[in-house]
Amino acid sequence: MSINSPCLAAGPAVVHAHEAANALQPSSAVAQAASPGVLRHHPFEDVQALLTGTLFVALGVVMFSHVGLLTGGTAGLALLIHYATGWNFGAVLVLVNVPFYVLAWRRMGRVFTLKTMLAVALLAVMANLLPKLISFAALSTLFTAVMGGLLMGVGILMLFRHRASLGGFNVLALYLQDRFGWRAGKVQMAMDASIVLASFAVVDWQHVAMSVLGAVVLNQILATNHRKERYVAL
Repeated sequence: MSINSPCLAAGPAVVHAHEAANALQPSSAVAQAASPGVLRHHPFEDVQALLTGTLFVALGVVMFSHVGLLTGGTAGLALLIHYATGWNFGAVLVLVNVPFYVLAWRRMGRVFTLKTMLAVALLAVMANLLPKLISFAALSTLFTAVMGGLLMGVGILMLFRHRASLGGFNVLALYLQDRFGWRAGKVQMAMDASIVLASFAVVDWQHVAMSVLGAVVLNQILATNHRKERYVAL
């Protein structure tokens, strides 16, 4: 069964999930050791990154939605709830992230949590708004998996580099690592894999396979371009 809803969203999924989790570590040794001369992000730069990053993710989301692809994370969970209940995806996305905001506040701090809450809200709005502004006459599923994954990966990368995220399982994975010593990357991968497996209830295996390809592309962007020892601006 194909998905035709305009309400999808994306987050780190299945492959290289440890990169996404590591990207959210609260303070790296590199950052702590950075010289006083390192330029910090100006508030205007943070606002621009939040708007641009969520817009990139939302565009990838709309492309995924058009051809019926899926994603992991709390976005994937919100999608499943949306299909089971018919509730608005954007509202569900915000609601399912609420428990993770509490963890983020304790684990990552006030500024990170507020930026993340804003990013999730922007994504929820844009995912519902963009289908009213653009449409696709023809869109290849294979192209969408690759291009949509690239767009979402770049968008999430922008958010990570400005100390924000799209919330969700990343924060929970880091909390469980701190609390019980479980490897954050493995926990993240297990949770995202569970969402993808549950997606068999709403789509066929071909769409699941293309969704996994999109996840590989998305996470490869993060694995290649978000290295804390290479990027220390705060």
